[in-house]
Amino acid sequence: MAKIFRRQRQLHPVAELNVTNMVDLGFTLLIIFMITTPLIQQEQTIPLNLPGESKKPQVPPESEFQTVSIDQSGKLYVGSKPVSFAELSRTLTEFAARSKPPIIRIRADMSLQYQQVVRVMDELTKRGLTRISLDTESK
Repeated sequence: MAKIFRRQRQLHPVAELNVTNMVDLGFTLLIIFMITTPLIQQEQTIPLNLPGESKKPQVPPESEFQTVSIDQSGKLYVGSKPVSFAELSRTLTEFAARSKPPIIRIRADMSLQYQQVVRVMDELTKRGLTRISLDTESK
């Protein structure tokens, strides 16, 4: 008669938790935040005194945004890059040529003459860029 060699299994709870995957996820999120934070802060480096408005719930963005800023002295910026009015016109033409044109955010200083903002808006409508957002400061 053959003898069966079996070990008796003893079930006991595992007292250690494997956190390797959580550490990997944490580092991945840290890298993503380190890359995206400077991109978000770029447009806020232009010193502007935005007009105020009452607080309201934010609508989530549905497509790409491009920012056109006008500072106190009337200088134009696309994103954070200073441009002349002729360069702005060429850039807007490029935006209009895209298959899905972006929403144009206009950030203008509160003390600026209204005519300068209207001039930029006029250039936008000439090129068919009618999706415009005027940035304000919530109070």
